Formats: sequence, structure tokens, C-alpha cells
Amino acid sequence: MIFGILKPYPSPLISGRGIDLDFAFLAGCLALLGLGLVMITSASSEVAAVQSGNPLYHMFRHLVYVALGLVACGATMMVPIATWQRMGFMMLIGAFGLLVMVLVPGIGREVNGSMRWIGFSFFNVQPSEIAKVFVVIYLAGYLVRRQTEVRESWMGFFKPFIVLLPMAGLLLMEPDFGATVVMMGAAAAMLFLGGVGLFRFSLMVVLAVVAVFILVQAQPYRMARLITFTDPWSDQFGSGYQLTQALIAFGRGEWLGVGLGNSVQKQFYLPEAHTDFVFSVLAEELGVVGSLVTIALFVFVTVRALYIGLWAEKAKQFFAAYMAFGLAFLWIGQFLINIGVNVGLLPTKGLTLPFLSYGGSSLVICCACVGLLLRIEWESRTHLGSEEHEFNESDFAEETSHGR
Repeated sequence: MIFGILKPYPSPLISGRGIDLDFAFLAGCLALLGLGLVMITSASSEVAAVQSGNPLYHMFRHLVYVALGLVACGATMMVPIATWQRMGFMMLIGAFGLLVMVLVPGIGREVNGSMRWIGFSFFNVQPSEIAKVFVVIYLAGYLVRRQTEVRESWMGFFKPFIVLLPMAGLLLMEPDFGATVVMMGAAAAMLFLGGVGLFRFSLMVVLAVVAVFILVQAQPYRMARLITFTDPWSDQFGSGYQLTQALIAFGRGEWLGVGLGNSVQKQFYLPEAHTDFVFSVLAEELGVVGSLVTIALFVFVTVRALYIGLWAEKAKQFFAAYMAFGLAFLWIGQFLINIGVNVGLLPTKGLTLPFLSYGGSSLVICCACVGLLLRIEWESRTHLGSEEHEFNESDFAEETSHGR
């Protein structure tokens, strides 16, 4: 239905060149999706067999999420970037609405002491995943509208925080400390790339560090995690349990791993083996070599996303450029935090690994972001899709060279 409505508009899927995509970027994302499906099938088999009687239960559910994600990717590719720019404020209001709804008893669903999901009959929606992307889209529009003010005045610098701080407060009420850090980090990076002076940016970094210190001190469990991760073996059956089991998985993997499906740690030793700690299972089964290949794929995808933003900026499509930068930094933040937690460089924090971890909201939103980035790359290369361009029949027949 949605494809039929959007068909009159040129897109990477409907053009004179046929399917006109950044195939290198798409191939990297699909490789991560495929690897994620394999690792979730392996990491969840024991848990699924006990909980549901079917060792492939989580694999089938993940396949549904992959299918929904591909539909979301295709749909976002069909929508002109100018449309997202016009909808920025409404999306911001929607983000606030979702984050308020998840805190309402009877609407929000509590899991492991956190109210992070809105439950439906067969699936849960995690509003924080949607809110992070909506904030990026809104902030990209703000940086375009107030570019001079952001670069030259303190007020232009502080105005975004009138929006960001209340949203961060709602995330902390769930509580979702990881999503808060990722969202604020991506916003800070976008402001820096938007031209905020070094002094004001440095002040923001100092204030952020102070705020994180206060937040850690405010909750005893956060302080315990901060202390424990430096020496998890001092309390290996208590607060250090997850990290010690993850490190055992890395140790067992050695160079080439114990073989796909042969992980021992996934057999009820490592909690959340198919979600937050799927990378540890990957390291155990595929070894250092498999881990480095996976990291290389992530590096390629995120660097390519940054280049897509750079190409849009060179094409003077600044909203698209800022949005691409913001989406790339969301992925980079989640990747660094998840891997850092798995290898013991950061305190234990529940945050999914993009493309790889089990979780419907995270995966569908990741795929939608892929569609947005593919649309941005296509528009910057063809100069179509902007508000100034009138679509006509010649757009469909136009042949353009890829050049990238």
C-alpha cells in the first residue's frame, strides 16, 4: 500500500537506472543482519528450548523482525528527505509522547525493574529506540534553521538542551542510562559538526562529565557497577557475574573459536546471551578472527554512513548531512558501549548491539535508518528529492553515474 502511494516520486528503488543504491553500504548492513541471525539462533537455542520447547523459537521471531525491518528500510527509502525535514517538530512531539506513555502504569511494561517497553499482544515496542532517531531528525532541522545562531551565540547553543534535557530526564525515569548517553552523545557530535565553537563544546563536555558523575553517585547500583567492572573477579558470583562469564567466553574462544553452536557460556552461564552479550557468544564460537571481522564490518558501515553525510554536505544538502551524521553517531555510540561492556572496558549496561542483538524495536529502527541513509546518498548523488526540485517524467529516465 505505502509503495503504491509513493510510486510517483523517484527513489533509489524507482529510477531510470532501475534499483540505484549504494550497494557497498547495503552489502555491509546485510552481512551484519545475516551474521546477527546466525548468532541469535546459536546463542538463544538453549534458553528457547527450555522456555518454549522449541530451540528455534527466537530465530523465528527474529526472522519476523528482519522482515519488518526490510519493509521499514524500503518504506523510508521511498520518502523524500524534505518530507522528514518538514515533519521534524511533529516527530519530536511524538517522541515525548511515547516516552511519557511508557511510564504510565498499565501501558508501559516492566521487565527486570525497568519500564522501557509498551506491550502489545505479540510484541513490545521500545520508545527510546524511536525517540533517539526522532531527536536526530529534529536536531538536524534545527541546525539548518539556526545555523548562524548556533555558531555565533550562546543562546543558539543552549536552545537544543531545552528539548534534550527533559527527554533525557524521561529516559532516566525508565531508567535507561545507556540510551540517554547515546542520545546526548550523538546530539553533542551533531552540534560540534554544526559549527559550535571549541570553547562552548569543551564546556558542554565538562558539564556532561559532571552530570554523569552525579547520576552515577545518585544510584547505588550504578556505583556498584562502576566499582565492580574494574575487578569483576572480586565478586564473580554477585555484581561481577555477567562480566566474568563474558570474559570466560572470550577466553574459551581463543583465535578461531570453539565452533558455531558449540558455546558453553550460552547454556545458562551468561545471562542475556542473545541480547546484550551476543558478542561474547560470537567471540567464543568464532574466536578472535571472527570478532575482528565483525568489528571490521561495523567500522565499514559506520564510516560509510559518515561519508554519506559528507557527500550530502558537499552537495549542499545540509539537513540530510546532519541527519546522516547523527544516525552514524547513534550506531557508533551503541557499538562502542556494547563492545566495551562485553570486553570489560565499561561498566555493565544493557544496550543492544546494532543489527546483531535480538530485539524487535532495535532491529526495525536500525533497518529504517539504513533506508534513510540510502535515500540521503541517492539524493546527494542525483540532486533529486529536495524541496526546490519539481518531479517530472524526465527524472525517471535520467541516467546518472554512481561515481562512488
